[in-house]
Amino acid sequence: MSVAPYQAVLFDLDGTLLDTAPDLAGAINDMRLERGLAPMPLAELAPLCSFGGRGMLGKGLDLRPEDDDYSAAYDAFIETYRGRMTRDTRAYDGMRELVRELTEAGCAWGVITNKMEALALPLMTHMAFDPAPACVIGGDSAGVAKPDPAPMYLACERIGVDPARCIYVGDSDRDVAAGRAAGMATIGVAYGYIPPGDDIHGWNADVVVDTVADLLPAIERLKQIRFSTAKTAPQ
Repeated sequence: MSVAPYQAVLFDLDGTLLDTAPDLAGAINDMRLERGLAPMPLAELAPLCSFGGRGMLGKGLDLRPEDDDYSAAYDAFIETYRGRMTRDTRAYDGMRELVRELTEAGCAWGVITNKMEALALPLMTHMAFDPAPACVIGGDSAGVAKPDPAPMYLACERIGVDPARCIYVGDSDRDVAAGRAAGMATIGVAYGYIPPGDDIHGWNADVVVDTVADLLPAIERLKQIRFSTAKTAPQ
């Protein structure tokens, strides 16, 4: 496979690169048990995992950011999650092989997530991808989170690549919006954490895929769409 002229493929973390739902849901269920509440099924919690602590607290404890006790509950959730975030989290099947193929083809790879950097960095270190990502950008790394494009620009700056020669892969409209705003090609993944009623085809991603196995063909298709039309002018 050849991904040139793309310089980097960048991934969202939760629901795109890693299946983190078991530990995110596990953390909110730990808090429910502390409150004498029965645990909720993973299938009910997983679609909200893309929203991190806010999604888990909203679904699991019916708490919103405007509630008086939200801030304390959020801090408690983060610490609960921190204590178990590597327990059941796994890379999606085929993802380790994918990033290895990308690197062997001369394409860098990295992570841009809205998960705070203090969680994203140790999680990615624990996951021990080989080769390691060229960058891990958290939701607080650039001072603003997706859908603002600032994290995308920061990733490109750290890797030394042109945003117009990058692909961003994610499982939310925020991911696609941030990638598009930065001038990147975008891929939406239907296997991720997508809330009921959210139409992935309405995000305006360049390509939508159903599985990790579909990502390499999608990257090749994007290369054809973006770069194959350039022709040498007649002399």
